[in-house]
Amino acid sequence: MYIMEKAPAKINLSLDVLHKRKDGFHEVEMVMTTIDLADRIELTSLKKNKIVLEAESRYVPNDERNLAYLAAKKMKKHFSITGGVHIKLTKHVPVAAGLAGGSSDAAAVLRGMARLFDLDTTPGELAEIGAEIGSDVSFCVHGGTALATGRGEKIEELPAPPPCWVVLAKPPIGVSTKTIYQALDIKEAGHPDTSSMVEALRTGDYEKMCRSVGNTLEGVTVRLYPEVAQLKEHMLQAGADTSLMSGSGPTVFSLVEPDVKARRICNHLKGFCDEVYMVRVLGTKETLD
Repeated sequence: MYIMEKAPAKINLSLDVLHKRKDGFHEVEMVMTTIDLADRIELTSLKKNKIVLEAESRYVPNDERNLAYLAAKKMKKHFSITGGVHIKLTKHVPVAAGLAGGSSDAAAVLRGMARLFDLDTTPGELAEIGAEIGSDVSFCVHGGTALATGRGEKIEELPAPPPCWVVLAKPPIGVSTKTIYQALDIKEAGHPDTSSMVEALRTGDYEKMCRSVGNTLEGVTVRLYPEVAQLKEHMLQAGADTSLMSGSGPTVFSLVEPDVKARRICNHLKGFCDEVYMVRVLGTKETLD
């Protein structure tokens, strides 16, 4: 049997780090939404009890270091699956970019294996399994637009953002999320107004949404990688309605309404950065189907 799942990237419209928890994780408030840039996951059942991961990227491991492989292992154990699975992963989302590419791959494997083996489960149960793999996996299981709290595993669905274009630019560097959190001084960092972002989405107020973007981690990443700030400045100078770093970086995105302006910004950035994308906000669960 064969199943195909899309694994869309996400951007953080708002990311606030509140404090460090006793379990070593950080308490966060994040507003995230999916975008139309996705990896492709193809799952095929195997008679032999094994997991085979075929990744078409030299930057992606084919073993337990890959969250997609780990997701398959978790599913086999949780549901006592005796058969095997072959996973073909075609990457389109940049690696180590702050776009949850690995987390989304893992979430796609969770959803896909539930279909492949006809499991009696729910998105909520899959999200709980996902929380054991990584903080963003729970959100990626559901997709759409949501407020994520706790360490990222508590998900509250939100309305999709008003229709707009997203221009993404990733500088030629990889950023370690662990390194950024270790360098974060929560008391000195800026903190976005999460409630304002939530209200903007609930009222469909595009301008308020643009005014409310913010990322506590951005200042840390900018200090270590000044090119992130340079990309933001290029976007704003080219006419972006707003610009922000996603996750722990280094990818920077801008929100733009007219497609003509979005294309102009995209073309402008290609003079400074090789990895530039112009995509739509998805923002709804149905777009995963």
